[in-house]
Amino acid sequence: MELRADPTALAPERLLVFELRGSVANFAAAIRRVPGLELIDEEELDGDGAGDNPVAYLMVPDARALKDIEGLWRRWTDGRLLHGETPWRDVFSLLRVLRPWGPADRVHDDDNDILREEIVGRADDELVALEIELVFRDDERVANRREEDVRAAVMTRSGRIVSRSHIPDIAYHALLVQLPVRSVSEIIERSVSGIAGLEPVMSIRPQNLASTIELADPANIGPAVEVGWLGEPILALLDGVPVSRHPLLARHLSVDDPFGLEPTAMVAERRHGTAMASLIVHGDRNRAEQPLPRRIHVVPVLGAGDAFPDDRLIVDLVHTAITTLRDGRSPTAPSVLIVNLSLGDSRRPFHGRLSPWARLLDRLAYHHGILFLVSAGNVTKRFGVPAFTNRSAFEDATGTEKAEGTLRAVADLMGERRLFAPAETVNGVTVGACNDDAVPPGHRAVARANVDPYPDLSMANPSSSLGPGFASSVKPDILMPGAREHLRVVGNHTHIDVTPAGASRAAGLKVAAPPLDGREDVEGYTGATSAATALASRTCHRIHDALEAAYGDKFTALPHLHRAVLLKALLTHPARWPDDAAALIRSIVGPPDGRHHVRQKDNIRRFLGHGVVDGDEAIACAADRATFWATGTLEPNKIATISVPVPAAIGGQARPHSLSATLAWFTPVSPGRKSYRTIRMRLLEPSALETTLRVKAPANQPDGNQTRRGTLFKRRWSGDRAPIVGPDMSIPLIVQRDPDQGAVVDEAVPFGLAVTLTMPGMIELYEQVRQRLGIWPPVPA
Repeated sequence: MELRADPTALAPERLLVFELRGSVANFAAAIRRVPGLELIDEEELDGDGAGDNPVAYLMVPDARALKDIEGLWRRWTDGRLLHGETPWRDVFSLLRVLRPWGPADRVHDDDNDILREEIVGRADDELVALEIELVFRDDERVANRREEDVRAAVMTRSGRIVSRSHIPDIAYHALLVQLPVRSVSEIIERSVSGIAGLEPVMSIRPQNLASTIELADPANIGPAVEVGWLGEPILALLDGVPVSRHPLLARHLSVDDPFGLEPTAMVAERRHGTAMASLIVHGDRNRAEQPLPRRIHVVPVLGAGDAFPDDRLIVDLVHTAITTLRDGRSPTAPSVLIVNLSLGDSRRPFHGRLSPWARLLDRLAYHHGILFLVSAGNVTKRFGVPAFTNRSAFEDATGTEKAEGTLRAVADLMGERRLFAPAETVNGVTVGACNDDAVPPGHRAVARANVDPYPDLSMANPSSSLGPGFASSVKPDILMPGAREHLRVVGNHTHIDVTPAGASRAAGLKVAAPPLDGREDVEGYTGATSAATALASRTCHRIHDALEAAYGDKFTALPHLHRAVLLKALLTHPARWPDDAAALIRSIVGPPDGRHHVRQKDNIRRFLGHGVVDGDEAIACAADRATFWATGTLEPNKIATISVPVPAAIGGQARPHSLSATLAWFTPVSPGRKSYRTIRMRLLEPSALETTLRVKAPANQPDGNQTRRGTLFKRRWSGDRAPIVGPDMSIPLIVQRDPDQGAVVDEAVPFGLAVTLTMPGMIELYEQVRQRLGIWPPVPA
């Protein structure tokens, strides 16, 4: 029998729930001592230490086996285990409870709280929108019968079926329904006689709620850059309806509205899609950058009020949008390989189990060769900062005191500030927001009404959602500028309460905005993780442009999947933990004992992911820095060796230098199977790094085991001792595909690799490397 971390597609009538109270490692060891019992993919069960107890699910052969194990549990609780049953003692001692799957598993506590708020003050017969996910059945006839059972139960309770979705590739089967308040009350109570007691039901949740943005301080636009011919789109934006006639956007957007949402969205309310399109095309307008050389393809998935449509499931909406782009006889944007999703479900924070939306993105990424850029989400509710008793104390504190007090307050709430679905995506890149923008110094003074919590350091914004991701992987993947977020004091009892102040002219990213007072040439200011994700997508596009300009057909002829994973590697490659932010997290969040350095790094990566990305550094070449790229495929249990040429110029130079490498891939995924992430790769550390390049892995990066848990593997080695460089010397980097988890994937899986060798001030480095590789024409440094 198999214990699994994910109950997707498992039959609930034969499912036992194991709620852990001890460590996952101890539980796994205890399981191994029980003959015939196996724990599948221990790392997917690993809790994140932020408040949730891990849960494992045991699929038993039949009802008799289920009753037998329940009987074992009862005998253990009564102290009556029989001879030969003692191996179960160690398993049971690590459980809070063992029980059959039931209503408590179908309605999460967070969803229960939201539903309670939804029905307050509403009449018993008033309808409430709910998403009911059904247990996925491979047999279509069985699936249809189970769906009819749920439909009948909804109709019996005077409810309505609004829409349905059935996507076998991700083991997803769901109904969007409306139920009267009296039936919602049964769900809240987790009544066995209500919808929550129906055997075909997997989960019940309130309908998705899109995270929103505000645009502040509107004003007339400055000068726009003239543009010539624009190429076909390689980037799609799934977002709100944009103001497509805006002077900054009119020539740059190709809008496809398959869901008919444009007529439902008032022009004055088209904030989200307009702002994100502006950031992708132009970047932060305070930086006066060149617009992208291609149009971007826009598919609205938000309607009136920048909200999700109330008659469709968001998973179905996104699935249709992407398949319309790339599938069928007449795909609308066949060249698209970057998709921006500056969206999230604020009602679905990540609690260890992948959302259907994330499963969908993972499937589409591998199947179509698409890199999804996804916002981490913004937690905007108020929180207390015990370090300050009143507003004046906060305002008058030093920069260090503000930073320490704010970080300590956010760290105390880590379990409540998790990623919003679908940010836990395994194949996509999740983007958090750092406190950076290009506001001119003279405009900063306007923000004195609010307080900058991190005035002297580069840090994740207080509202940016925290990791980790699925199977305790590094999430968010990167941080990008999301404006220098300030905090507003909104309460004061024994200490102050604060909330994010929102973007402004003094602390924001400058973007196109909806019309105002009859004028269409309007700009405003925005920020947070939605904006950071749009800037990440823009950076990805610019990387593609740079590679296309330098290598032409050698690059563009690569298959979609190869280019997508290469862009993923090159986008995330420059990510670094800011030294000041990492040091602050170590000292405040801890643990304080240096012997717990792995746990310290675990806390740092929750806030910073792999680190902050400088968009310009991701694209530019420099005379004292060489960045290499490679793509390839790996079959099961194979390796690929990539030789990195080492220039003679760095030999004998006792000065700081480093080698960094980023490996990226998309994994095929298997919802409801033995392991969701079936393909795992890694870089093997070259044995001669310390004796030749004289470098070693510094402490200021995620732990090696942490970076192995996703689909990005990053390592950096640095030193200041003189390298020993021989003639035509190369460093072999070995990419290894580890044994497949669960079912073996026979096909060769593509990967992208980025490697940088740098020695600041050694201006011969780039040219010597270029000559070794024989690149022509040269990429300008």
